[in-house]
Amino acid sequence: MKSIYIVDDNEEFRQSTAWWLEGAGYNVVHFDNPNSALTILSKKNNSSDSCILMDMRMPEMSGLDLHDKLSKENISIPVIYMTGHASVSLAVEAMQKGAVTYLEKPLDGDELQVALDDAFDKSNNKYAGVGAPCEIFKHRFSTLTPREVEVLNGIVEGKMNKVLAYDLGISIKTIEIHRSQVKKKMQARTATDLVKMVLTKSISH
Repeated sequence: MKSIYIVDDNEEFRQSTAWWLEGAGYNVVHFDNPNSALTILSKKNNSSDSCILMDMRMPEMSGLDLHDKLSKENISIPVIYMTGHASVSLAVEAMQKGAVTYLEKPLDGDELQVALDDAFDKSNNKYAGVGAPCEIFKHRFSTLTPREVEVLNGIVEGKMNKVLAYDLGISIKTIEIHRSQVKKKMQARTATDLVKMVLTKSISH
């Protein structure tokens, strides 16, 4: 049976998520703080039948810091981040650490299942790093103009509109128009969705 480790300081969220996952046929172990999780996970051998579902922001240690500690101990288990406060900078950092993806709370059941499928695919070595861009991503990306690609790159770097406007020598209003067009062409709901698409070269929804 596939196992999922939930690391989140919100007890109500942990319980409801565990209930959903157990109903979907997973074995679930949950922790209310990162240190407890680290103690258990550091003893676990790398395997293809488990993944970690953890919050980005927790009182004692952030999910990002826990990810770093697991990496230092060579514990290689796919990580799916969760957050109630999505931001481009956090998205970039999470993906750079090798996260499968990150999900915004409250979790959507369909998106969670897709993320879990990806996590177990990655653990089974069906992916080597990011890999080649998926066809949908390539098609959508090909519709962007050179200027829109520049704006997209700026978004991924976490630059504010005024900084992008200065760098590209155009007005803030023009940047806003380009951002809107980029989101429309890439079919992204938010800037953080764009970051996920670009860093994984794939479309998750």
